[in-house]
Amino acid sequence: MSLEAAGDQLRHVARRGGLNVAANFQTLWEHENGNTYPGPHYRRAYCLMYKATEPELGFRLPLPAEEAGDLTLPLPSPLNPAATDDAAATISQGLDRVSDHTQDQDPSAGDALKARVVGAWRGRAMSGSLGTTTLVLVGGYAGSGKTEFARFLGDVSGWAFLDKDSLTRRLTERLLTSLDGDPHDRHTDLYLKEVRPLEYKCLMDTANDNINCGISTILAAPFISELKDPAWLSRLTNRCKARGVDVAVIWVRCDIDSMREYIEFRGAPRDTWKLAHWDEYASSIDTQTSPPGVHLTVDNRLGAAISIADQTREALRRVLS
Repeated sequence: MSLEAAGDQLRHVARRGGLNVAANFQTLWEHENGNTYPGPHYRRAYCLMYKATEPELGFRLPLPAEEAGDLTLPLPSPLNPAATDDAAATISQGLDRVSDHTQDQDPSAGDALKARVVGAWRGRAMSGSLGTTTLVLVGGYAGSGKTEFARFLGDVSGWAFLDKDSLTRRLTERLLTSLDGDPHDRHTDLYLKEVRPLEYKCLMDTANDNINCGISTILAAPFISELKDPAWLSRLTNRCKARGVDVAVIWVRCDIDSMREYIEFRGAPRDTWKLAHWDEYASSIDTQTSPPGVHLTVDNRLGAAISIADQTREALRRVLS
């Protein structure tokens, strides 16, 4: 491909993957000639475009346990829908009965929405997931890739996805300001003792609203202090078990250099202190071991897990198309 054609295709796969790349002629030329090393989103976009991994494209050496190859996944055959027809009809009739058609501005859009609700229920029933609700905690240090991995799980499972920063950041910044603090503070006692507990309370309360409705939910947050406290996880597990909800804990492991690269790349004000005191921050975290109680550790050193997640999304798109 010419640089122009490569840029067009790179922008296409980047938009589809939610990646931020400009992919202009000059940038690609710099990458091609080795004058500039591609940033995290560019590397992910190149891997998607060429259907390859970072080691295969020469961005880095492979990890010892890393496997490369075709990630196209077989999907299960759909089950017989006849078993849920009567129940689906009941839901459809119930939605019709509660609909006030005198107020509808666009009846066809309302009918389409009701059809989607019935279809969603049918899918849950056919998969056998109606009686099984799962709460997934995805934890990890800043820049580890936990949010991206949690979002990937939400993409493939259809479960609700809640990110602590998205849910609470604006309120956190306003609260810190009202307490005469720095809105981007994430390291002083003011934040750790007065604000952080409220962030996690909001996150868990929102998750409870979902699981009380039988909606499996994925939470993305550091969970560092929480997972270091076995009693906290035990209380959560027992409360959920009493309601028939399973709890699963995922820890996203990453190397210190990759975390710094991503923190610098995202340019979030809340990371200012970390970057200004990097050696102090880095010495305070453990990148070698997972916290106690973790059910699954995801190895995202050098961004390997997120690269595989990207490839898997593309493989699923190819299968479904």
